Amino acid sequence: MTGFVTRFAPSPTGYLHLGHAASAFHVWDAARRAGGRVLLRIEDIDLGRCKPEYTEAIFEDLAWLGFEWDGPVRIQSEHFQDYERVVDHLTALGLTYRCFRSRSDIAEEQAAAGAPPGTPFTGSALPADAEAERLDRGDAFAWRLSLEKCRDYLGSAYDQLSFELSTSPGEHQTIKARPDIHGDINLTRKDSPTAYHVASTHDDALQGITHVIRGEDLKDAAHIHVLLQALMDWPQPVYTHHPLVMGPDGKRLAKRFASQSLASLRADGLSPDDVRRLAGV
Repeated sequence: MTGFVTRFAPSPTGYLHLGHAASAFHVWDAARRAGGRVLLRIEDIDLGRCKPEYTEAIFEDLAWLGFEWDGPVRIQSEHFQDYERVVDHLTALGLTYRCFRSRSDIAEEQAAAGAPPGTPFTGSALPADAEAERLDRGDAFAWRLSLEKCRDYLGSAYDQLSFELSTSPGEHQTIKARPDIHGDINLTRKDSPTAYHVASTHDDALQGITHVIRGEDLKDAAHIHVLLQALMDWPQPVYTHHPLVMGPDGKRLAKRFASQSLASLRADGLSPDDVRRLAGV
């Protein structure tokens, strides 16, 4: 057994589809080649969209595909206090601020400033009296990570942030991290005590993940994850980004596009080998 530890971390916001199966094949294949371990994590921090029946379906689908995982399953919604401690720590370092803006507020501000659509957002805390007024009114807010404060805190180390990208088994290249492409990320949400970047990086460190294997749609996440790892003194895994499964229309499969579920493929009589072949893995 090697020190190779990876994870499969679906969000139960719908039923798994062919794209999830492809990702699972990539994860378990890599672990098998390395003689390593796979952990299963349920990333169910979106309390409005995640449902227990989708979590149960994940277990059923993975078992049908023949996958086994090591150790207990980590259910993120059971550990919100862990993620709150991360935000508290970053706040104690002076690296966060309360943000009361909605997405539409940010879009309007950026448009008024002449920024192109999609420009990463950066901001700052409200003046103390204005913030106190908003808090007294009970206005919802999210904690954001200030990139400006992070630069000041890390000094020259900020510009030296990088991560290891595995381009093929046994071959790595060092990528310079560019946290600025994300702007000031949300550490929490107005409707949740944590956000994806915090929960994911915390759990990777907690669970001893050495290799993060995920789809190309998440390739930019590593640029901000290495910043959080540096701020929290967490170990940095090696990253691999596998190709996505595309639908007949040329768009990537996703639950929100009502892609055909694994359960429906199973009901149609397909075998796990058929699913692997359709996934192109």
